[in-house]
This record gives sequence, C-alpha cells and structure tokens, in this order.
Amino acid sequence: MESEYGEYGEHAGAADPGTDAATEAFVTHRNLLFTVAYEMLGSAADAEDVLQETWLRWAGVDLGTVRDRRAYLVRITTRQALGRLRALGRRKESYVGSWLPEPLLTAPDVAEDVELADSVSMAMMLVLETLAPTERAVFVLREVFDLGYDEIAEAVDKTPAAVRQIAHRARAHVAARRPRGAVSPAETRGALDAFRRAVETGDLQGLLDLLAPDVVLMGDGGGIRQAVLRPVVGADKVGRLLAAGLGRITAASLRPAQVNAHPALVVRLDGEVDTVLALRIDDGLITGLYAVRNPQKLSHMGRETALRR
Repeated sequence: MESEYGEYGEHAGAADPGTDAATEAFVTHRNLLFTVAYEMLGSAADAEDVLQETWLRWAGVDLGTVRDRRAYLVRITTRQALGRLRALGRRKESYVGSWLPEPLLTAPDVAEDVELADSVSMAMMLVLETLAPTERAVFVLREVFDLGYDEIAEAVDKTPAAVRQIAHRARAHVAARRPRGAVSPAETRGALDAFRRAVETGDLQGLLDLLAPDVVLMGDGGGIRQAVLRPVVGADKVGRLLAAGLGRITAASLRPAQVNAHPALVVRLDGEVDTVLALRIDDGLITGLYAVRNPQKLSHMGRETALRR
C-alpha cells in the first residue's frame, strides 16, 4: 500500500504544504474509504478506481473550507461509488451466470471486528446486492460505519428526514434476508478443516455430514471459467457436485485462508489461484458455499487488503 500512498503525494507535489495536508488526510482515511467503496460495490478493482477518483477531487479542494476532512472524504467516495454502482448494475444484467462479490484476503484482526466481519462476508454482500444503490449506501454508512443522518444526507444528496426513511426501509429489507446469527471463529475453523479433509479424500459421506439439508452452492466463472450457472440447492446435489469437481485436487493445492474476514479455501493450480471457496457456517453445518472462479475477480488475492472502519 505504501507505493500507492507515495503515488498520491507524487501527483500532488510535495513542495506545497496544503497538498501535503491533503495527502496526509487522504492516507489517514484511505482504508476507511476503501472499505466504504468495497461494501457498496463488491469489487476491489472498482473500489480502487473510486479511490483514485476521490483523490483527484480531493486534491483540488481548498482545505480551509473543510470543517471535517474525514466526513468530506467519505462524501466524495460515496458519491463516486454511487455513480459506479449504477453503472455496474447495468453491466450485471448481461453477466454470465451468478454474480459473486470479489473475494479479498483479509488480515486476522478484521475478523475480530464482528460487525465489520459480518458486513463483508460473502453471504451479507449478496444481501446488500438486493438493495437499490441509495439504500445500499445509506445502510452501509449507517449500520456499518455508524455515521449520523446529517452526514449521510450530505453524501447521498438527500434530506436527513429522507435518509431516516431510507435507512429504516433498508434495515427491514436486510433483516428479512440476512444470514443467521454470528458463528464463533473456532466453530467455523473446525467445520472448514473437516470440509477440507473430506474434499481432499473424496469422502462423499463426510461431505454430506457437513452440509445443511438446505445448503446452497453458488459459482461465479463470469463466462470465462466453468462454474454452475445457477445456485444448486440441497445437501445431496451439492455433495455429489463437490465430490466430482474437487476430488482431483491434491492437498498441496488446497490452502485455508481468511477471505472477507471468514475462513475459506484457496485452490491453486500450476501456482495460480484457480478458485476461492468461501463457506457460510450455521450451527456447525455448512449452509452456503461460494465458489469464485472468474480470473478477473482473483487478481487481488496476492496480498492482504486492509478493511477498516
């Protein structure tokens, strides 16, 4: 990340004290801004583009007129992300197969922030996909980052009263669809380890014993890599599909990782990331499997990404 920070300062020109202050403020809040953009877009690549756009606008601001730099930066980022989110919505209409969020390797401390970890999980990001763009922005800023209604109103160009109504509507929408209660990291890791052993040994019964009766498997190949085009539901169907598709994978190419603040498996073939398989665990059983195979969504898997409030 330091090279990116240097890049911002280089664009701005280190000789200008005002520019130095702008760069310092941007760098200080960069992780927060990235997280806001990622939660709104579900794409690290698009979130990075939004940050570049945010920087270009921020670099031209007269800091003497800015009362709260963090709030101002969040406002720029939110507006840029909203515009991109609407464009992405049109792009997703022609997407081949199911669309899944771009997986991110996350540092262990991110999982310790329970609210943040829940909000960036694959399951929750898919729930956020069902919100309209403004609803998603309001929900993320209010429920995840606890911003005030006045501050959110400035970011989304609505009145505080309208934002309250949007937040209430979005909260109810998410509550009706959000994944079940939080699961302890130890429980999740235990299920992941058992799942990994069953996959590596091709143990169909072992797989079936770990899957909830209503488990859902989703795949995202983006029309580039082979993947299930529609969700597969049910332990028997999912178990047999996994046994057939993953039985050839050796232990050397299957590695546990922290993805979107939850345990997952990363499949490497010929040294390259081939698949990221994220799991949703409830009551000790796997209720959701999310297999991302689209290579365009795996380019960020080479480094940890700092998600922060």
